[in-house]
Amino acid sequence: MPELLLELFSEEIPARMQDGAAADLRRLVLASLDAAGLAHGDAAAFATPRRLCLVVDGLEAGQPDRAIERRGPRVDAPDAARQGFLRGLGTGDYELGEQADRKGTFLLARFVQKGRRTADLLAEALPGILASFPWPKSMRWGEGDARWVRPLQGIVCLFDGEVVPFTFAGVESGRTTRGHCFMAPTPFEVETFAGYRDRLREASVMLDGDERRRTISRRAQILAAGQGLEVRPDPALLDELKGLAEWPVPLLGRIDDAFMTLPPEVLVTSMRAHQKYLALQDSDAALAPFFIAVANVETADGGAAIVAGNERVLRARLWDARFFWEKDRETPLEGRVAALDRMVFHADLGTVGDKVKRLIPLAFWLASHTNALDPQEVERAALLAKADLVTGMVGEFPELQGLMGAYYAEAQGEAPAVVRAIREHYRPLGPNDACPATPESVALALADKLDTLAGFFGIGVKPTGAGDPFALRRAALGVIRLVLENGVRLPLKEAVHFARRAYGERLAGRDEPSLCDDLLDFFVDRLRVHLKGEGVRGDLLAAVLATGRDDDLVRLIARTRALAAFVASDDGRNLLAGHRRACNILAIEEKRDGRAYAGDVDGGLFQLEAERALRTALIDAEPVVADALERERYDEAMGALAALRPAVDAFFDGVLVNADEPGLRRNRLELLARLRVAFAPVADFGTIEDASGRA
Repeated sequence: MPELLLELFSEEIPARMQDGAAADLRRLVLASLDAAGLAHGDAAAFATPRRLCLVVDGLEAGQPDRAIERRGPRVDAPDAARQGFLRGLGTGDYELGEQADRKGTFLLARFVQKGRRTADLLAEALPGILASFPWPKSMRWGEGDARWVRPLQGIVCLFDGEVVPFTFAGVESGRTTRGHCFMAPTPFEVETFAGYRDRLREASVMLDGDERRRTISRRAQILAAGQGLEVRPDPALLDELKGLAEWPVPLLGRIDDAFMTLPPEVLVTSMRAHQKYLALQDSDAALAPFFIAVANVETADGGAAIVAGNERVLRARLWDARFFWEKDRETPLEGRVAALDRMVFHADLGTVGDKVKRLIPLAFWLASHTNALDPQEVERAALLAKADLVTGMVGEFPELQGLMGAYYAEAQGEAPAVVRAIREHYRPLGPNDACPATPESVALALADKLDTLAGFFGIGVKPTGAGDPFALRRAALGVIRLVLENGVRLPLKEAVHFARRAYGERLAGRDEPSLCDDLLDFFVDRLRVHLKGEGVRGDLLAAVLATGRDDDLVRLIARTRALAAFVASDDGRNLLAGHRRACNILAIEEKRDGRAYAGDVDGGLFQLEAERALRTALIDAEPVVADALERERYDEAMGALAALRPAVDAFFDGVLVNADEPGLRRNRLELLARLRVAFAPVADFGTIEDASGRA
């Protein structure tokens, strides 16, 4: 079957937009084909720095004819309505009949709607698709009103080898394209996707971005191995580099030895941020004095001139970095703290200097909960943590904040724990970032995030939908990870109140309990997300929380995980069903009787062994559950509940709860209530969903 080939050739497309644009082009065109009822096969989209391309295989040559039935006015309607209906059919070739229903008898027209040619539909639809293309940023050029990411220079649109004629942005579609802008700029014509792809390769263009990425990685590794080195892992930079060259040519350059005394992060950031160079390292992961630059052209001298130019540019960059490194160390970090009073943290929350003043007591208080050996070191780290924000190096490379503070702290002789806490206090920066593990670092990292959360919640700034400009969700997840991964027994509610009160007059007049409750609810929501990543259901967390709001995250997560293991077991599933059955019976009978049953069982009224066995099992289990909960041995508490299963099964198999004798019925309902009470300290089992998703 025929294929569709579409290429949009333009000036350079930003690397960060290419993959998304290719996906959007595929999505929009296929949606248009589907809406037109056109069957098709596989579709693939590609992006290079200068072109978007889409190929759709097995596309029908035209729409099939369709039998149409269209109902008109009532048969007794005025003639004008009848004639208007017939004119609106758009065809004179119809069969007119009648259709009766409970509302009356209506005219019914039947006709065949001829399918349109695919080429005609494409010519009609594509200009609109391109005009509304969802670029993150777009531009106009020349005198036209059309927008594209960069000025559009050519359009190839072929269906079954023939040009689909249309115009967009003043450019007419055709079959002519171009190869590499330097090595093969001569235009050429194409007829099929296979020929197009092969001609592009001959013209020094790799159409497939994944192939360009693999080529860069493979050739860079070969160059590195030639020096006995390896490429420093940087997947994000490789993704960007594939979008910067249609014909990538990795080249090896050298860093002057004079700059190797700079911190490795400075060297890597200088190369990465401005020049897009891959760094090299030795087998011990120590930075090596080499880099990989990716050119977009093959040259007669093997890239020697390109390498020399890149080394010259990098040398200038590193001169600047070395100047900052030396100049910044002339002023001790504590000498920079006053300058933070001129740096705004948030208009309603004061300056970064204000934040530092809050961090010091909060971090000191948290140090006792993280078991820091010397809380004064935590105070010292809190004082200096933000000072590097006013250094020249961080001004040039903001992504080095914290890291540079640690280097400057080490250079001025600060204690190792202080240096480490400064380095790590922003962490974890995301779900894949490692958490600090030393008590001083954990205390300062917690303080930094709790202060931010308390402040923004205090002024009513909270994440909404997908909007979270101040990364509050990430901060809350950071707190959760810091607490859980380090086993910090932190009274979270008290910590939130402490952080909130540190703002003093800035949050005066606001409802502190309400604000703190909102923030604690936010933590619960983030904890649910965290548990979901572990495969633990949210209803299990809700069941544990229903026993009383526990703000000790370590204890809360341990209970939830133990509950998850319990309900996943055979005993747990069956006992949960028995508990649900008991609660349903009680709910019905309590509503009928107008009273609640509390578990006041009279053993003298028992008639059956199953009743006695269930009461005995409950009497045995209750103190074991209570003791296990007190010792935070939640697996033992669940085990004690699991031991009830035989007695519960036997009770429901052999005992009629709604007995005819009122006293006997009441006592059996009280026994079921005793079962409900036994479960209550562990979790609200009534909120746990069964396999069908029902509570």
